[in-house]
Formats: sequence, C-alpha cells, structure tokens
Amino acid sequence: KCAGHPYLFPGVEDRSLPPLGEHLVENCGKMVLLDKLLVRLKERGHRVLLFTQMTRILDILEDYMHMRGFQYCRIDGNTSYEDREERID
Repeated sequence: KCAGHPYLFPGVEDRSLPPLGEHLVENCGKMVLLDKLLVRLKERGHRVLLFTQMTRILDILEDYMHMRGFQYCRIDGNTSYEDREERID
C-alpha cells in the first residue's frame, strides 16, 4: 500500500481539491514518472500495458487516464473472458 500511492490511505486525499486535478500526479513520485513516460510514449504512437495487483491502484490510474484524456482499457477480475478478448484486440 505505502509503495503504491498515498491516496490508498484513508484521509490522505484532500477532498476540497477537484478529483481529477494535478494533485493526483504530484502527490506520488511513481505517478510523476509514469506521467512523463506515458506522455512521451503517446507522442510517439506507442501502446502501453500496465499491470497491478490492486484494483484500488487501477481506480487511481483510471482517474489519471480520464484527467489526461488518454484512451485506455481496464481489464480486471470483474471482466469476462469475452470482454477481455475483445478489449485486447
């Protein structure tokens, strides 16, 4: 948890800030690095696959993708086999 993102801990996220603000990136060193990488890779036309074992990290990544306007596909334990195949293709 402590190595993922500070917002995984209750009460850490400042609820007075907009939910999809820059604080999502700025408050986590890993997100700062990921942001730099994804922006560069997108500019060059790359596709990226991210893995995590925590669905709450996926929730944070999903917020980030919305914030940046990146096209993404979320595949987790609730995704059916058929949907997985369709989304991967």
